[in-house]
Amino acid sequence: MAQKPAIPKGTRDFLPIEVARRNYIFDTIKQSFKNFGFLPIETPSFELSQTLMGKYGEEGDRLIFRILNSGDKQKKADIQALEEGNLPRFANSLSEKALRYDLTVPFARFVVQHQNDLSFPFKRYQIQPVWRADRPQHGRYQEFYQCDADVVGSDSLLYEVDFVQLFDEVLTNLGLPSFTIHINNRKILSGIAEVSGESDRLIDITVALDKLDKIGEEGVIKELTEKGVADSSIEKIKPLLTLSGSTKERIEIMRNYLSTSEIGLKGIEELLFVLDTVEKLGVEKANIVFDVTLARGLNYYTGAIFEVKADGVKMGSICGGGRYDDLTGLFGMPNMSGVGISFGADRIYDVLKELELFPKEVGQGLEVLFVNFGETEQAHCLPLVKDIRKNGISCELYPSKAKMQKQMKYANDIQVKYVAIVGENEIENNIIQLKNMETGEQEEVSVEELIMLVKK
Repeated sequence: MAQKPAIPKGTRDFLPIEVARRNYIFDTIKQSFKNFGFLPIETPSFELSQTLMGKYGEEGDRLIFRILNSGDKQKKADIQALEEGNLPRFANSLSEKALRYDLTVPFARFVVQHQNDLSFPFKRYQIQPVWRADRPQHGRYQEFYQCDADVVGSDSLLYEVDFVQLFDEVLTNLGLPSFTIHINNRKILSGIAEVSGESDRLIDITVALDKLDKIGEEGVIKELTEKGVADSSIEKIKPLLTLSGSTKERIEIMRNYLSTSEIGLKGIEELLFVLDTVEKLGVEKANIVFDVTLARGLNYYTGAIFEVKADGVKMGSICGGGRYDDLTGLFGMPNMSGVGISFGADRIYDVLKELELFPKEVGQGLEVLFVNFGETEQAHCLPLVKDIRKNGISCELYPSKAKMQKQMKYANDIQVKYVAIVGENEIENNIIQLKNMETGEQEEVSVEELIMLVKK
Protein backbone atom coordinates (compact mmCIF):
# COMPACT_ATOMS: atom_id res chain seq x y z
CA MET A 1 0.00 0.00 0.00
CA ALA A 2 1.39 3.35 -1.03
CA GLN A 3 2.38 5.66 1.81
CA LYS A 4 0.12 8.69 2.19
CA PRO A 5 1.99 11.78 0.92
CA ALA A 6 2.87 14.51 3.41
CA ILE A 7 4.81 17.75 3.65
CA PRO A 8 7.34 18.77 6.34
CA LYS A 9 5.98 20.28 9.53
CA GLY A 10 6.05 24.05 9.47
CA THR A 11 5.28 24.21 5.73
CA ARG A 12 1.96 24.48 3.89
CA ASP A 13 0.22 23.90 0.58
CA PHE A 14 -2.02 26.73 -0.60
CA LEU A 15 -5.37 26.24 -2.32
CA PRO A 16 -6.46 28.71 -5.03
CA ILE A 17 -8.58 30.78 -2.59
CA GLU A 18 -5.61 30.97 -0.21
CA VAL A 19 -3.24 32.06 -2.97
CA ALA A 20 -5.71 34.74 -4.06
CA ARG A 21 -5.95 36.05 -0.49
CA ARG A 22 -2.17 36.00 -0.05
CA ASN A 23 -1.76 37.91 -3.31
CA TYR A 24 -4.28 40.46 -2.02
CA ILE A 25 -2.01 41.01 1.01
CA PHE A 26 1.16 41.16 -1.11
CA ASP A 27 -0.44 43.58 -3.59
CA THR A 28 -1.69 45.86 -0.82
CA ILE A 29 1.72 45.98 0.82
CA LYS A 30 3.50 46.41 -2.51
CA GLN A 31 1.31 49.38 -3.47
CA SER A 32 2.17 51.19 -0.23
CA PHE A 33 5.86 50.41 -0.70
CA LYS A 34 5.67 52.07 -4.09
CA ASN A 35 3.74 55.03 -2.65
CA PHE A 36 6.61 55.64 -0.23
CA GLY A 37 9.25 55.47 -2.98
CA PHE A 38 10.74 52.01 -2.43
CA LEU A 39 12.23 50.05 -5.36
CA PRO A 40 12.04 46.23 -5.77
CA ILE A 41 15.00 43.84 -5.59
CA GLU A 42 15.40 40.06 -5.25
CA THR A 43 18.19 37.94 -3.76
CA PRO A 44 18.88 34.15 -3.87
CA SER A 45 16.94 31.84 -1.55
CA PHE A 46 20.25 30.59 -0.12
CA GLU A 47 23.46 32.38 0.77
CA LEU A 48 26.97 31.34 1.72
CA SER A 49 26.92 30.18 5.34
CA GLN A 50 29.56 32.75 6.23
CA THR A 51 27.18 35.49 5.05
CA LEU A 52 24.46 34.46 7.51
CA MET A 53 26.18 32.88 10.51
CA GLY A 54 27.04 35.15 13.42
CA LYS A 55 24.56 37.87 12.39
CA TYR A 56 21.52 36.88 14.47
CA GLY A 57 22.97 36.05 17.87
CA GLU A 58 23.34 32.58 19.33
CA GLU A 59 19.59 31.85 19.35
CA GLY A 60 19.07 33.00 15.77
CA ASP A 61 22.06 31.07 14.42
CA ARG A 62 20.63 27.83 15.80
CA LEU A 63 17.51 28.32 13.67
CA ILE A 64 19.32 28.61 10.34
CA PHE A 65 18.71 25.75 7.90
CA ARG A 66 22.09 24.56 6.61
CA ILE A 67 22.42 22.97 3.16
CA LEU A 68 24.51 19.79 3.14
CA ASN A 69 27.42 19.80 0.69
CA SER A 70 27.02 17.35 -2.18
CA GLY A 71 29.36 15.27 -4.33
CA ASP A 72 33.10 15.50 -3.78
CA LYS A 73 32.69 18.38 -1.34
CA GLN A 74 31.49 15.89 1.27
CA LYS A 75 35.01 14.44 1.31
CA LYS A 76 36.24 17.75 2.77
CA ALA A 77 34.39 17.17 6.06
CA ASP A 78 36.63 18.08 9.02
CA ILE A 79 36.68 14.73 10.83
CA GLN A 80 39.32 16.01 13.26
CA ALA A 81 36.89 18.74 14.42
CA LEU A 82 34.26 16.04 15.06
CA GLU A 83 36.74 13.94 17.05
CA GLU A 84 37.70 17.02 19.09
CA GLY A 85 34.05 17.79 19.76
CA ASN A 86 34.18 21.09 17.84
CA LEU A 87 30.70 20.71 16.35
CA PRO A 88 30.42 24.25 14.87
CA ARG A 89 33.65 23.77 12.90
CA PHE A 90 32.55 20.31 11.81
CA ALA A 91 29.14 21.67 10.69
CA ASN A 92 30.86 24.40 8.67
CA SER A 93 32.97 21.80 6.87
CA LEU A 94 29.79 19.92 5.88
CA SER A 95 27.83 22.94 4.75
CA GLU A 96 28.98 25.93 2.74
CA LYS A 97 25.48 27.30 2.04
CA ALA A 98 22.34 27.98 4.06
CA LEU A 99 18.75 29.08 3.45
CA ARG A 100 18.27 32.72 4.29
CA TYR A 101 16.91 33.37 7.80
CA ASP A 102 15.57 36.81 6.90
CA LEU A 103 15.86 39.37 4.11
CA THR A 104 17.86 42.01 5.99
CA VAL A 105 21.30 40.39 6.15
CA PRO A 106 21.12 39.32 2.47
CA PHE A 107 20.14 42.92 1.71
CA ALA A 108 23.22 44.20 3.53
CA ARG A 109 25.35 41.82 1.47
CA PHE A 110 23.54 43.04 -1.68
CA VAL A 111 24.27 46.70 -0.87
CA VAL A 112 27.98 46.07 -0.34
CA GLN A 113 28.28 43.92 -3.45
CA HIS A 114 26.41 46.40 -5.69
CA GLN A 115 27.37 49.68 -4.02
CA ASN A 116 28.72 51.17 -7.26
CA ASP A 117 25.37 50.56 -9.00
CA LEU A 118 23.19 52.19 -6.32
CA SER A 119 22.30 55.78 -5.42
CA PHE A 120 22.17 56.58 -1.70
CA PRO A 121 20.04 56.81 0.30
CA PHE A 122 18.80 53.60 -1.33
CA LYS A 123 15.24 52.51 -0.62
CA ARG A 124 14.33 48.94 -1.46
CA TYR A 125 11.45 46.57 -0.92
CA GLN A 126 11.60 42.81 -1.17
CA ILE A 127 8.84 40.18 -0.95
CA GLN A 128 10.31 36.66 -0.80
CA PRO A 129 10.24 33.51 1.39
CA VAL A 130 12.61 32.87 4.32
CA TRP A 131 13.28 29.75 6.40
CA ARG A 132 13.76 29.15 10.12
CA ALA A 133 14.23 25.83 11.93
CA ASP A 134 11.82 26.96 14.62
CA ARG A 135 9.29 24.78 16.44
CA PRO A 136 6.09 24.95 14.35
CA GLN A 137 3.06 26.35 16.16
CA HIS A 138 0.09 28.66 15.59
CA GLY A 139 1.33 31.65 13.62
CA ARG A 140 4.89 30.33 13.43
CA TYR A 141 6.13 28.42 10.38
CA GLN A 142 9.46 27.09 9.15
CA GLU A 143 8.86 28.52 5.68
CA PHE A 144 7.15 31.88 5.39
CA TYR A 145 7.17 35.12 3.42
CA GLN A 146 8.59 38.43 4.57
CA CYS A 147 7.70 41.74 3.00
CA ASP A 148 10.57 44.11 3.79
CA ALA A 149 11.26 47.76 3.18
CA ASP A 150 14.66 49.28 4.06
CA VAL A 151 16.57 52.51 3.63
CA VAL A 152 20.38 52.58 3.76
CA GLY A 153 22.69 55.54 3.49
CA SER A 154 20.98 58.00 5.83
CA ASP A 155 20.69 58.44 9.60
CA SER A 156 17.70 60.80 9.28
CA LEU A 157 14.95 60.04 11.78
CA LEU A 158 12.43 61.09 9.13
CA TYR A 159 12.66 57.53 7.83
CA GLU A 160 11.54 56.17 11.22
CA VAL A 161 8.57 58.54 10.95
CA ASP A 162 7.89 57.23 7.44
CA PHE A 163 7.90 53.63 8.63
CA VAL A 164 5.35 54.33 11.36
CA GLN A 165 3.18 55.94 8.67
CA LEU A 166 3.78 52.94 6.40
CA PHE A 167 2.65 50.48 9.09
CA ASP A 168 -0.48 52.54 9.57
CA GLU A 169 -1.29 52.84 5.85
CA VAL A 170 -0.82 49.15 5.00
CA LEU A 171 -2.74 47.72 7.95
CA THR A 172 -5.51 50.30 7.56
CA ASN A 173 -5.83 49.43 3.86
CA LEU A 174 -6.03 45.74 4.81
CA GLY A 175 -9.00 46.58 7.01
CA LEU A 176 -7.59 45.87 10.49
CA PRO A 177 -9.92 47.68 12.91
CA SER A 178 -7.27 48.22 15.57
CA PHE A 179 -3.56 47.53 15.95
CA THR A 180 -0.73 48.72 18.19
CA ILE A 181 2.73 49.86 17.12
CA HIS A 182 5.18 49.22 19.98
CA ILE A 183 8.29 51.38 19.76
CA ASN A 184 11.54 51.50 21.70
CA ASN A 185 15.15 52.50 21.08
CA ARG A 186 18.21 50.31 21.47
CA LYS A 187 20.10 53.25 22.98
CA ILE A 188 17.56 53.26 25.82
CA LEU A 189 18.32 49.57 26.41
CA SER A 190 22.05 50.35 26.40
CA GLY A 191 21.33 53.06 28.97
CA ILE A 192 19.47 50.56 31.16
CA ALA A 193 22.47 48.20 31.06
CA GLU A 194 24.79 51.12 31.90
CA VAL A 195 22.68 52.44 34.80
CA SER A 196 22.33 48.94 36.24
CA GLY A 197 26.10 48.51 36.13
CA GLU A 198 25.99 45.71 33.55
CA SER A 199 27.07 47.40 30.28
CA ASP A 200 28.96 44.29 29.23
CA ARG A 201 25.75 42.21 29.52
CA LEU A 202 23.59 44.30 27.19
CA ILE A 203 22.60 41.35 25.00
CA ASP A 204 21.72 39.12 27.98
CA ILE A 205 19.56 41.87 29.46
CA THR A 206 17.78 42.77 26.23
CA VAL A 207 17.07 39.15 25.30
CA ALA A 208 15.53 38.56 28.75
CA LEU A 209 13.50 41.80 28.67
CA ASP A 210 12.13 40.91 25.25
CA LYS A 211 10.56 37.75 26.73
CA LEU A 212 8.54 39.58 29.40
CA ASP A 213 5.17 39.00 27.67
CA LYS A 214 5.98 35.27 27.30
CA ILE A 215 7.64 34.29 30.59
CA GLY A 216 6.48 37.05 32.93
CA GLU A 217 8.36 39.10 35.52
CA GLU A 218 9.60 36.08 37.49
CA GLY A 219 10.80 34.39 34.31
CA VAL A 220 12.81 37.46 33.28
CA ILE A 221 14.42 37.74 36.72
CA LYS A 222 15.25 34.02 36.68
CA GLU A 223 16.87 34.31 33.23
CA LEU A 224 18.90 37.37 34.26
CA THR A 225 20.14 35.47 37.33
CA GLU A 226 21.07 32.44 35.22
CA LYS A 227 23.01 34.72 32.85
CA GLY A 228 25.10 35.97 35.77
CA VAL A 229 23.58 39.43 36.18
CA ALA A 230 24.25 40.64 39.74
CA ASP A 231 21.36 40.75 42.22
CA SER A 232 21.97 44.47 42.81
CA SER A 233 21.67 45.10 39.06
CA ILE A 234 18.48 43.05 38.85
CA GLU A 235 16.98 45.19 41.62
CA LYS A 236 17.66 48.28 39.48
CA ILE A 237 16.05 46.62 36.44
CA LYS A 238 12.98 45.29 38.33
CA PRO A 239 10.93 48.55 38.28
CA LEU A 240 11.04 48.54 34.47
CA LEU A 241 9.17 45.22 34.34
CA THR A 242 6.05 46.86 35.80
CA LEU A 243 6.35 50.30 34.19
CA SER A 244 2.89 51.81 33.72
CA GLY A 245 1.16 55.01 32.68
CA SER A 246 0.72 56.74 29.33
CA THR A 247 3.52 56.79 26.77
CA LYS A 248 4.47 60.35 27.76
CA GLU A 249 4.47 59.43 31.46
CA ARG A 250 6.65 56.39 30.84
CA ILE A 251 9.08 58.44 28.78
CA GLU A 252 9.42 60.93 31.65
CA ILE A 253 10.03 58.09 34.11
CA MET A 254 12.73 56.72 31.80
CA ARG A 255 14.28 60.16 31.31
CA ASN A 256 14.81 60.35 35.09
CA TYR A 257 15.95 56.72 35.28
CA LEU A 258 18.57 57.34 32.57
CA SER A 259 19.67 60.76 33.81
CA THR A 260 23.27 59.57 34.28
CA SER A 261 23.50 57.78 30.92
CA GLU A 262 24.42 59.86 27.88
CA ILE A 263 23.51 57.11 25.41
CA GLY A 264 20.24 56.42 27.21
CA LEU A 265 19.19 60.08 27.02
CA LYS A 266 20.14 60.12 23.33
CA GLY A 267 17.68 57.26 22.83
CA ILE A 268 14.95 59.20 24.65
CA GLU A 269 15.63 62.22 22.41
CA GLU A 270 15.36 60.13 19.22
CA LEU A 271 12.21 58.42 20.45
CA LEU A 272 10.52 61.73 21.27
CA PHE A 273 11.31 63.16 17.83
CA VAL A 274 9.64 60.21 16.11
CA LEU A 275 6.61 60.19 18.40
CA ASP A 276 6.09 63.97 18.29
CA THR A 277 6.42 64.12 14.49
CA VAL A 278 4.01 61.23 13.98
CA GLU A 279 1.55 62.86 16.38
CA LYS A 280 1.60 66.06 14.30
CA LEU A 281 1.09 64.13 11.05
CA GLY A 282 -1.59 61.90 12.51
CA VAL A 283 -2.38 58.24 11.88
CA GLU A 284 -5.49 56.44 10.65
CA LYS A 285 -5.98 53.58 13.10
CA ALA A 286 -2.68 52.80 14.79
CA ASN A 287 -2.20 52.96 18.54
CA ILE A 288 1.42 53.93 19.22
CA VAL A 289 2.98 53.03 22.57
CA PHE A 290 6.45 53.25 24.10
CA ASP A 291 7.46 49.76 25.31
CA VAL A 292 10.69 49.82 27.31
CA THR A 293 10.95 46.01 27.35
CA LEU A 294 10.79 45.75 23.56
CA ALA A 295 14.19 44.51 22.43
CA ARG A 296 13.64 41.92 19.68
CA GLY A 297 16.22 39.16 19.66
CA LEU A 298 18.28 40.38 16.71
CA ASN A 299 21.64 41.79 17.74
CA TYR A 300 22.03 44.31 14.95
CA TYR A 301 19.49 46.97 15.98
CA THR A 302 21.17 50.14 17.23
CA GLY A 303 18.38 52.75 17.27
CA ALA A 304 14.61 52.61 16.89
CA ILE A 305 12.89 49.25 17.38
CA PHE A 306 9.36 48.54 16.10
CA GLU A 307 6.89 45.75 16.71
CA VAL A 308 3.24 45.69 15.63
CA LYS A 309 0.44 43.54 17.06
CA ALA A 310 -3.19 43.19 16.01
CA ASP A 311 -5.48 44.08 18.89
CA GLY A 312 -7.92 41.45 20.11
CA VAL A 313 -6.17 38.52 18.39
CA LYS A 314 -4.04 35.86 20.06
CA MET A 315 -1.09 36.23 17.76
CA GLY A 316 2.51 37.37 18.12
CA SER A 317 3.85 40.39 16.29
CA ILE A 318 2.68 40.79 12.70
CA CYS A 319 5.30 43.41 11.76
CA GLY A 320 8.62 44.56 13.14
CA GLY A 321 11.88 46.31 12.39
CA GLY A 322 14.38 48.90 13.49
CA ARG A 323 17.56 50.82 12.77
CA TYR A 324 20.88 49.06 12.25
CA ASP A 325 23.61 51.65 11.99
CA ASP A 326 26.48 49.51 10.73
CA LEU A 327 25.14 46.23 9.39
CA THR A 328 27.00 46.65 6.08
CA GLY A 329 30.20 46.99 8.12
CA LEU A 330 29.99 43.23 8.61
CA PHE A 331 30.76 42.96 4.89
CA GLY A 332 33.52 45.56 4.73
CA MET A 333 31.46 48.72 4.17
CA PRO A 334 31.40 50.69 7.46
CA ASN A 335 29.39 53.76 8.43
CA MET A 336 26.33 52.92 6.33
CA SER A 337 23.31 53.61 8.51
CA GLY A 338 20.10 51.77 7.72
CA VAL A 339 16.58 51.30 8.98
CA GLY A 340 13.98 48.79 7.88
CA ILE A 341 10.72 47.05 8.66
CA SER A 342 9.11 43.74 7.78
CA PHE A 343 5.48 42.73 7.34
CA GLY A 344 4.78 39.13 8.38
CA ALA A 345 2.42 38.23 5.54
CA ASP A 346 1.60 34.77 6.92
CA ARG A 347 0.59 36.10 10.32
CA ILE A 348 -1.34 38.94 8.73
CA TYR A 349 -3.19 36.31 6.68
CA ASP A 350 -4.13 34.41 9.84
CA VAL A 351 -5.35 37.62 11.50
CA LEU A 352 -7.48 38.66 8.50
CA LYS A 353 -8.94 35.16 8.29
CA GLU A 354 -9.75 34.99 12.01
CA LEU A 355 -11.42 38.42 11.93
CA GLU A 356 -13.14 37.65 8.57
CA LEU A 357 -11.67 40.76 6.98
CA PHE A 358 -10.90 39.48 3.48
CA PRO A 359 -13.07 41.34 0.93
CA LYS A 360 -15.71 39.10 -0.60
CA GLU A 361 -14.41 39.60 -4.13
CA VAL A 362 -10.92 38.35 -3.22
CA GLY A 363 -10.59 34.81 -4.47
CA GLN A 364 -13.78 35.02 -6.47
CA GLY A 365 -13.51 32.48 -9.26
CA LEU A 366 -14.06 32.50 -12.98
CA GLU A 367 -16.19 35.37 -14.26
CA VAL A 368 -18.10 33.54 -17.01
CA LEU A 369 -18.65 29.81 -17.58
CA PHE A 370 -20.45 28.59 -20.73
CA VAL A 371 -22.54 25.46 -20.31
CA ASN A 372 -21.69 22.70 -22.80
CA PHE A 373 -24.77 21.11 -24.47
CA GLY A 374 -22.90 19.18 -27.18
CA GLU A 375 -20.86 19.51 -30.38
CA THR A 376 -23.11 22.05 -32.16
CA GLU A 377 -23.39 24.37 -29.14
CA GLN A 378 -19.69 23.90 -28.36
CA ALA A 379 -18.68 25.02 -31.86
CA HIS A 380 -20.91 28.10 -31.50
CA CYS A 381 -19.64 29.04 -28.04
CA LEU A 382 -15.88 28.75 -28.60
CA PRO A 383 -15.63 32.00 -30.68
CA LEU A 384 -17.76 33.77 -28.04
CA VAL A 385 -15.39 32.64 -25.31
CA LYS A 386 -12.45 33.99 -27.33
CA ASP A 387 -14.13 37.40 -27.84
CA ILE A 388 -14.98 37.68 -24.14
CA ARG A 389 -11.41 36.84 -23.11
CA LYS A 390 -10.09 39.52 -25.50
CA ASN A 391 -12.01 42.04 -23.40
CA GLY A 392 -10.11 41.09 -20.25
CA ILE A 393 -12.82 38.86 -18.79
CA SER A 394 -11.93 35.39 -17.52
CA CYS A 395 -14.10 32.90 -19.37
CA GLU A 396 -14.22 29.23 -20.26
CA LEU A 397 -16.46 26.57 -21.78
CA TYR A 398 -17.22 23.46 -19.74
CA PRO A 399 -14.99 20.79 -21.37
CA SER A 400 -17.64 18.20 -22.22
CA LYS A 401 -21.35 17.57 -22.50
CA ALA A 402 -22.63 16.61 -19.06
CA LYS A 403 -25.78 16.82 -17.01
CA MET A 404 -26.76 20.41 -16.20
CA GLN A 405 -26.69 19.57 -12.49
CA LYS A 406 -23.04 18.51 -12.71
CA GLN A 407 -22.03 21.60 -14.66
CA MET A 408 -23.83 23.94 -12.24
CA LYS A 409 -22.21 22.19 -9.27
CA TYR A 410 -18.83 22.80 -10.89
CA ALA A 411 -19.75 26.48 -11.35
CA ASN A 412 -20.63 26.74 -7.65
CA ASP A 413 -17.51 24.91 -6.55
CA ILE A 414 -15.18 27.30 -8.36
CA GLN A 415 -17.31 30.35 -7.45
CA VAL A 416 -18.22 31.44 -10.98
CA LYS A 417 -19.86 34.88 -11.16
CA TYR A 418 -22.02 34.21 -14.25
CA VAL A 419 -23.14 31.09 -16.11
CA ALA A 420 -23.82 31.53 -19.83
CA ILE A 421 -26.43 29.19 -21.31
CA VAL A 422 -26.53 28.79 -25.09
CA GLY A 423 -28.82 26.13 -26.51
CA GLU A 424 -30.49 25.60 -29.88
CA ASN A 425 -32.94 28.51 -29.42
CA GLU A 426 -30.17 30.91 -28.28
CA ILE A 427 -28.03 30.02 -31.31
CA GLU A 428 -30.96 30.66 -33.63
CA ASN A 429 -31.61 34.11 -32.07
CA ASN A 430 -27.93 34.95 -31.46
CA ILE A 431 -28.46 35.56 -27.74
CA ILE A 432 -27.10 34.27 -24.43
CA GLN A 433 -29.02 33.36 -21.28
CA LEU A 434 -26.86 34.87 -18.55
CA LYS A 435 -27.38 33.73 -14.95
CA ASN A 436 -26.01 35.72 -12.01
CA MET A 437 -24.85 33.00 -9.63
CA GLU A 438 -25.05 35.24 -6.56
CA THR A 439 -28.59 36.57 -7.05
CA GLY A 440 -30.00 33.77 -9.19
CA GLU A 441 -31.35 36.30 -11.70
CA GLN A 442 -31.25 35.37 -15.39
CA GLU A 443 -31.57 37.60 -18.46
CA GLU A 444 -31.18 37.47 -22.25
CA VAL A 445 -28.15 39.40 -23.53
CA SER A 446 -26.00 39.71 -26.62
CA VAL A 447 -22.28 39.02 -26.33
CA GLU A 448 -21.65 42.80 -26.37
CA GLU A 449 -24.13 43.31 -23.53
CA LEU A 450 -22.57 40.42 -21.60
CA ILE A 451 -19.15 42.07 -21.84
CA MET A 452 -20.50 45.44 -20.67
CA LEU A 453 -22.45 43.85 -17.81
CA VAL A 454 -19.56 41.79 -16.47
CA LYS A 455 -17.12 44.69 -16.74
CA LYS A 456 -19.54 46.95 -14.91
